[in-house]
Amino acid sequence: MRAIVAEDNALLRDGLIRLLQAHEIAVVHAVDSVDGLVGAVGAVPDVDVVITDIRMPPTFTTEGLQAAIDLRRGRPDLPVLVLSQFVEQVYARELMSTGHGSVGYLLKDRVTRVSEFIDDVRRVSAGATVLDPQVVSALVSSRDDGGPLDRLTPREREVLELMAQGRSNAAIAQALVVTEKAVGKHVSNVFMKLDLSHHGDDNRRVLAVLRFLQSR
Repeated sequence: MRAIVAEDNALLRDGLIRLLQAHEIAVVHAVDSVDGLVGAVGAVPDVDVVITDIRMPPTFTTEGLQAAIDLRRGRPDLPVLVLSQFVEQVYARELMSTGHGSVGYLLKDRVTRVSEFIDDVRRVSAGATVLDPQVVSALVSSRDDGGPLDRLTPREREVLELMAQGRSNAAIAQALVVTEKAVGKHVSNVFMKLDLSHHGDDNRRVLAVLRFLQSR
């Protein structure tokens, strides 16, 4: 597995490189600017995952995010994992706006939970959508009434929130202390109530999470 890392802070960049390589993820390029990121992706178009900070030079606002969005417009299936210092809901929505999978939005604190972080990197590379639990919580707390999710039962909404974190049916079942079969039924109900009945299961999970974001 091969990764590109974009982080302007030298210490954080080096830490990410060491962490990834210690788990058999080769860092083929490590850059400190948006131009470097774009050039690296151009040099390795079949990279397995791109990991980038949101705030990059020169203004340290949204350069990294915008680069990720632009790169995915050219290649919608490019696996991109964005790291942020804070929960910024609008950025999560914008990153997900294409409706494709292979995308993640995590807080930097998550990196310290090494096994979880490496699992998230691998899941994004494999096509999953992964949102930091704190991002999901912020989206839930800011929810407005009258959105499409009002069709869901409280349990179905819980299942969708866990889907937004990138969890599989088995992991959702473990978190909710129910059977995997019960989770499968809830997931099917979520798809039906959000009018996602005519897509492949993987794509429907992504679209369901996108609806989750768009209703915020």
